[in-house]
Amino acid sequence: MDQYYHLIEFLHLEGLREKHRLELENLTLTTEPVKTVKFFVLAVLQYLKRTVLYLLAHGGWLMVLCTIGVLVGILLLTIDGPHEKHVEELRQYVQFGLWWVALGVASSIGLGSGLHTFVLYLGPHIALFTLKATQCGRVDIKSAPYDTIQLKRGPSWLDKNCIEFGPPMFSSLESMRVPLSSILPQIQMEAILWGLGTALGELPPYFISRAGMLYTLLAKWNVFQVPNPLFDLAGIMCGQFGIPFWKFFLATLIGKAIIKTHIQTVFIISVCNNQLLDWIENEMIWVLGFIPGLASALPNLVSKLKAMRAKYMATPPPMSSTTKVKKWDLSFTLIWNTIVWLMIMNFFVQIVTSTAQKYLKKQQDKELASMQSNES
Repeated sequence: MDQYYHLIEFLHLEGLREKHRLELENLTLTTEPVKTVKFFVLAVLQYLKRTVLYLLAHGGWLMVLCTIGVLVGILLLTIDGPHEKHVEELRQYVQFGLWWVALGVASSIGLGSGLHTFVLYLGPHIALFTLKATQCGRVDIKSAPYDTIQLKRGPSWLDKNCIEFGPPMFSSLESMRVPLSSILPQIQMEAILWGLGTALGELPPYFISRAGMLYTLLAKWNVFQVPNPLFDLAGIMCGQFGIPFWKFFLATLIGKAIIKTHIQTVFIISVCNNQLLDWIENEMIWVLGFIPGLASALPNLVSKLKAMRAKYMATPPPMSSTTKVKKWDLSFTLIWNTIVWLMIMNFFVQIVTSTAQKYLKKQQDKELASMQSNES
């Protein structure tokens, strides 16, 4: 009789586990949008409640200082006075910093499922600035350090004529080149901030692995979301083997925000500033010079290629205010922004879905534990 009851209990638990598994699989924004959003909101509220209680218990003074700081900030933003100019400047710097850090976090968070924001934002920003500096022959084209690509606006220097910046500071008649050492400091801050964000985005795998939750999450993870083997798995292994937090984070920060970002930045500047192209051109000329019949034709061919490049890189003449510019309804910018927004929406959907599923899994575990304790 006892074996019969144990068998019934086992089958009942297995049936409940299978039911829970199906509920988790079906809990998505496409199949059950209302339920998914509901669990996501409950999970966020639960996290905020725990955070507030923790701060009240362990950081009362921190809460008081943060509250005072928020109140002072609100007063400065709402009250008119001579301080408005400085407050606006500070707001622009804060927005600039948060923007590039957030892009870095979005690039690396999510075990490889994040947005490729270097390709979407930082890389094009570096390339456009380098091309503009090369065309104009000067690097002081920003109105401020925060004059960069952002979500709803582009930099002010992008659409300006070079004549508005003044005469060229670097001679561009022969090499069409501005020194790399002059361009790098102009876009170095946003690159480092982006790298800082990518380092911060590597922390979730580290903490998840350290908390012993890694394999449960990886078992549920979508097959297409492959971890980045260079850093995600490094964070996983460091958390698994108990590497101290500051040792892991500082090493990741140096590798990502200092070494990796500077390698990428210097490469893009070298390509857009013709330094890498000049080196390739010289090597190709040297190699082709050994081919019979080409040695005599090379000088004429090289001069034509340099003339074409000079024509492309030349500063366009200023347009009069009466000149009408033809605008395409379906522009490249529109298509690019549409792709970016679709990727952002997909990223947001993944976050909402995974958070809601995690909340539901906790509720299911509580139900199973309660049932097992009652039966025992």
